Amino acid sequence: MTTTADGLAELLALAGRDLGRTEWREITQDRVDTFADAADDHQWIHVDPERAAGGPFGGTIAHGYLTLALLIPLFGELLEIRGTRMSVNYGLDRVRFPGPAPVGGKVRLAGRVASVDEVPGNGVQMALDFTVEVDGSDKPACVARAVYRHYA
Repeated sequence: MTTTADGLAELLALAGRDLGRTEWREITQDRVDTFADAADDHQWIHVDPERAAGGPFGGTIAHGYLTLALLIPLFGELLEIRGTRMSVNYGLDRVRFPGPAPVGGKVRLAGRVASVDEVPGNGVQMALDFTVEVDGSDKPACVARAVYRHYA
């Protein structure tokens, strides 16, 4: 279920809140290949299913940065922000890729609002702890703290 926040006061009130989990999303070879082209990263563990079948993961896997990029559409399933004039991605405090996201597997995003603080310019800075979970795996594909700024 998507949480909705309308304006800076409601964003400030989200500090410490668990936003839950998204629906599962399949990792397809087509998506991995498209990302490989965009990033110019054609390492065989991502784009060569035949060779990757004999590799350390038993098949092709998503790039770590592709997994990280999935935060963008998945986060929209967790939180809808209204009543602001602008939101910007301010950066990342920490990113790790503990386990693979296998092609053909499914991932989902778990999110928690770590903090929300006022910033100059009539805005708030929001830090979110994200975990990209992999269906059937004890290890997440990505763990990250993302920082966003929202301005009224």
